[in-house]
Amino acid sequence: MAQQFEITDAMRAVVGVESDAWPVEFTSTGIRAFARGVGITDTVYYDVAAAQAAGYANLPAPPTYAGVPIFIPGLNDPVYGLPRSSGPRLNHGLPNILDGGTEYLYDKVPVAGQTLITRSRIVDLELKESKSLGKMLVVTSEATYADEDTNEVFFRTRSQMIAY
Repeated sequence: MAQQFEITDAMRAVVGVESDAWPVEFTSTGIRAFARGVGITDTVYYDVAAAQAAGYANLPAPPTYAGVPIFIPGLNDPVYGLPRSSGPRLNHGLPNILDGGTEYLYDKVPVAGQTLITRSRIVDLELKESKSLGKMLVVTSEATYADEDTNEVFFRTRSQMIAY
């Protein structure tokens, strides 16, 4: 439990710095597997004819499915799949991490066969205190997913990570 912890100038320096762009794929296999994994039974996520009848060009990405980062050995983080050189790292030094949740804001729904480019940035650092966990760092980040050719934004995510 962290009793003493402060947000440093080095930590503040990473706020607003955008990561390198990285492609994420939306495949029919990925879409079907995600939909099945979260218990979606609507055939629009499994059957191309049902998707087209519903107005999609192909299988639509289910809500909260953000595709799969294209993995290139040596260039990607082996755990998260994003590029190793995705910008400055937030070195907070706290040993534990909690997922604080993610919200998805859609302009368009990606469909199978599309590759989008994602970029992320930390937008806020906040110090909070918990009686049971001690001092906590709440990191808010945003990511944008856009068409690789037109730069048209499909959706954005806003996430929080809690380090303690």
